[in-house]
Amino acid sequence: SHYGRVAILDLDYHHGNGTQEFFAERRHVFTSSIHGDPDFEYPYFWGYADEKGRGQGLGTNLNLPLPKGTRAPAYLKAVDCFCKVVCAFKPDFLIIAAGFDTHKTDPIGGFVLQTRDYRKIGTGLAALEVPTLICQEGGYNTTVLGDCVHSFLSGFKD
Repeated sequence: SHYGRVAILDLDYHHGNGTQEFFAERRHVFTSSIHGDPDFEYPYFWGYADEKGRGQGLGTNLNLPLPKGTRAPAYLKAVDCFCKVVCAFKPDFLIIAAGFDTHKTDPIGGFVLQTRDYRKIGTGLAALEVPTLICQEGGYNTTVLGDCVHSFLSGFKD
């Protein structure tokens, strides 16, 4: 593609089903989502690890569903897995759909991340050294949301 290769990572607690479906058959766009396991979390019918893309896009989707109650060590392992796989794709650009409903105090999330954990996530993604666009998505505890965003963005400055 003359536009380059793009990787999209959805970090919102809920699976990025719209992004996955839209790009499922496109070989120049790699999509990935780290989210609550669809066996217990909305959208229930999307987000399983065996969904790899279709047609020309086969192999360009990586779902990393995690169980309810996931804490930083397992979450960071999923981020690392994404980084390893996306390096092989060699993206020219990275888009991050950054959701903070993964925080332990979020009223609709089911993960147990702490504010300081977002810096580690940011640092891991910044290490890819790919031009990056960050779009904020979920995060419904407005008391901690700003601190979570600050922590995440600080990881890109490390």
